[in-house]
Order: sequence, then structure tokens, then C-alpha cells
Amino acid sequence: MPMPMEYRHASEQFDAFMEAVQERSGLATRNQTYTMVQGVLQVFRARLAVAEAISFAQVLPAVLRAIFVSEWDVSRSIKLFGSREEMTQEVKGLRRDHNFSPDTAIADVAFVLRQSVDPVAFQRVLNELSPEASAYWAV
Repeated sequence: MPMPMEYRHASEQFDAFMEAVQERSGLATRNQTYTMVQGVLQVFRARLAVAEAISFAQVLPAVLRAIFVSEWDVSRSIKLFGSREEMTQEVKGLRRDHNFSPDTAIADVAFVLRQSVDPVAFQRVLNELSPEASAYWAV
């Protein structure tokens, strides 16, 4: 079997994703953008059961999939979804002293992510999750 294209072009896809998120959010650096993206993914992941998270990860591009599962402590309790404002504050709490995420962090990442995934597969996975999980990725 040949190498899947998603792996062959993973770096280029991730660079394009990061550039689009940085532009949409108005952040100044790629490091700031990475912290925001990581925070948005981790805040969402913290609210899913392991099986749900793995299902969601399957529709992400390769590098985002790796970030989504990186540093995951599966023994932690599952958090409840809160308001967009509460979850945005949680995003901003990742590396607080170096986090410049705007109030639109979740929506900014969601907008670009939806352009970077198979829309049918993404929606199928969201439909299998709770309405709150689906709402997290609303733009």
C-alpha cells in the first residue's frame, strides 16, 4: 500500500491551517496561534469520553489529530460543556502567560477547521455526539 496522501502532505496541510487560523484570529505569531489551537482542541477533548474523542480525532487532519491526543490524561473526569465564554476562558488558561487567544478563539478555529476537513465525515461525527459538542464547533 502506498503512503496515504494525508501523511505525505501533513506538514503542508498543517501550515496552511495555521496560517488561516492566524489570519482569522489576528494573532501576531505562529506560536500564539499554536497555543490557541491546542487550547481549543484540549478544551473540547476534556468533554468527551475516550471513544467519542477517538471518533472525532479520526476526521481531523493528521497533525491536528496528533495535537488533539497529545498529553491526554484519560484518567481525568469528563468535564461538562459550559457557555462559550466559560470555555474560551479555559482556552486562554493554557500557558496563561503566553496565551494571546482572542475572545473568538473557538469560533476562529472552528471556522478554519470546517474548511480543512471532509464536511460530510465531520458532520457525521458531530451528529453522533451531544448537541453541546456539536455546538462547540458552530461558527
